Amino acid sequence: MTIHFTKMSGAGNDFIMIDNRTEQRTFSEAQIAKWCKRGTGIGADGLILLEPSAHHDFSMRYYNSDGKLGSMCGNGGRCITRFAHHCGIKKTQFTFEANGETYHSEILPDGRVRLKMTPPKAFRDKFTVEGYDAYFIDTGSPHALIYLPNVETLDVFKEGKKVRSNKAHFPDGANVNFLSVISPDTLRIRTFERGVENETLACGTGCVASAVVSYRLGKINSQRVTLHVQSGECVQVEFDREFQDVFLIGSAEIVFEGRVEIP
Repeated sequence: MTIHFTKMSGAGNDFIMIDNRTEQRTFSEAQIAKWCKRGTGIGADGLILLEPSAHHDFSMRYYNSDGKLGSMCGNGGRCITRFAHHCGIKKTQFTFEANGETYHSEILPDGRVRLKMTPPKAFRDKFTVEGYDAYFIDTGSPHALIYLPNVETLDVFKEGKKVRSNKAHFPDGANVNFLSVISPDTLRIRTFERGVENETLACGTGCVASAVVSYRLGKINSQRVTLHVQSGECVQVEFDREFQDVFLIGSAEIVFEGRVEIP
């Protein structure tokens, strides 16, 4: 059996995209992990299926690179919007479902995608984990946030893995964001993602978490925040004062298309 796929990048967060609306195939954890493995597979942070929806333009199903079903992925949400358009849903404004939630997205004139996120929840004030002062918030995925003067030389794999694996604070694990405040409206962010179990070049829900928590703590004073991610790109997050209308804005690009054979 031949599976056609599209490789996409959302600000450096990369995904294997499959149009699953007609065949509605299922894939095993082992298959997904093999495809996502860098060096011997296609290589990606995760796999995303474009699937039918009874009430919206489409449904999004996201798997981490370990092959397990994941929580919401903001960069993936932007990529699947562009992918849906690429697959023939010729619109610029979409609604779609993911993990039981409804999302609204828009392809902007410059090609970037603006995605409305669900309101953040479960904020946890300062606590200590693995020697770091940290904060917590859920933006569709769980995120720990740690502020440092400079994140450029940090061993994100080593330090992020320690924090992510702390069962006392995160029984189900958490993504870990290391942040530096550059200016009143700008942050530098590096993220260790659970499921990928490594640093990724960008994390959309992590950018949302970082912008919202930084504003809530008074570390920044703008409701439009620019975040410099590890890929070298920038992502924008916009929100109202009550954090009910939260938007993630950034690139969503097709890298290449291909096919894999399943025995």
